[in-house]
Amino acid sequence: MKVAFRILSLSLFAVNSVVAADQNQTGEGNELAIKLAAQSPLIESGRIYLSRQAMRVQDSKLRENTMQLLTGKGFCVVSRAGLNAERKAAILRGLQNEGLIAPGSEKSMASGVFPALLDDAGDCPRPPQPYGSAPGSSFGGHHSHPGGLVLHAAFNLTNSLQLAGGYRKIYGSSRADGLPVVAAGLDGTSDVFLSEDLLIAAPIWHDWAKTMVFQWNADGTEFSEFNFGGNGKTDAWGEPGDSRTGAHHILGAAEIMKRGLPADFLITVMSAHAAPVNGNEYKVVNWIRAAAILAQVDPVQAGYLIKNQKGRLRLASLRAEYTLHHLSDADFVFTGPAAVTMDALLKELAGKFGVAAQFNTQFRNPVLAYLSAERLMLLYGNGGMEAVEAEISKFMKHLPHLK
Repeated sequence: MKVAFRILSLSLFAVNSVVAADQNQTGEGNELAIKLAAQSPLIESGRIYLSRQAMRVQDSKLRENTMQLLTGKGFCVVSRAGLNAERKAAILRGLQNEGLIAPGSEKSMASGVFPALLDDAGDCPRPPQPYGSAPGSSFGGHHSHPGGLVLHAAFNLTNSLQLAGGYRKIYGSSRADGLPVVAAGLDGTSDVFLSEDLLIAAPIWHDWAKTMVFQWNADGTEFSEFNFGGNGKTDAWGEPGDSRTGAHHILGAAEIMKRGLPADFLITVMSAHAAPVNGNEYKVVNWIRAAAILAQVDPVQAGYLIKNQKGRLRLASLRAEYTLHHLSDADFVFTGPAAVTMDALLKELAGKFGVAAQFNTQFRNPVLAYLSAERLMLLYGNGGMEAVEAEISKFMKHLPHLK
């Protein structure tokens, strides 16, 4: 009980996102973050896990694109290739004209929609950091350390497959006469189909654009994220509704479109932030509309959307995998509080470990990249501050050999 009260009090010290001095340039701290994540056994093992799962994807085009994304070998941001200043301005006007950017956000929308890339003006713009060093969210949020994206995706992928297994056992099995029965505890066979291609690849692809959006500042904090995908007021087909979301969600979808990956895969990925049920379909529709403007494709011709009799754009299909993917992206319920609590605890412990300055780069980010806030939170729940300090002490003993 004492631990619970301490967590509640520490949650008041949440870290806010820090705006970089110039987000039109690649992050000054990217190289340090890349080096740190590459040395972490936790992050490397997570990357290997994702790669092994990706190799199970049956669709060859989707599998090859996913492996390219994870390894970074030959990976170009094709949705940004050849976009000069004039074409970027035209895309921004298109988003504004379609009501997909909120009024008053013009000052930050250019760098928010077009984050700085390597070789930005060339035929093969590249992410400013690999998949393996990007964080899982804005600074102070879940997995907000170098390599956090890998852990976030690994958990979501595992969650996705486990959820699918549960749905098959409870709703997808039948007895000999054809009537459905709960098959929990049996051999796991099912007479309904859930696409493992979608269940595996969607969690890997959903957040990949965080490699561009959440770049690293020199002090170990991150770039801030731009929200768009609606005007925030009348987004539900002209009725009250707010479909604004983080830029990474839409930028990632534009890349999927530009690469010509399957339509049901694109809709699965777009369902991460809101399943297209219970009145939320308009959100997914608007995110697809915004991504289509970025990718310069027609979302109806591409098979993502259809027009109904009222002329409204609706999703072209509805699958259980869309909701399963949305449910799999729910670990923030634990990981968000874990990040907040561990940020506060690490500030308390920094002095004990001789960290007087450069807290983020010399202590917070290395500790979280090697140990994770989630593991430390689990230990904290069992043994309090002493357990966290003991875990960090084990890590610090290895530190001289890791630099």
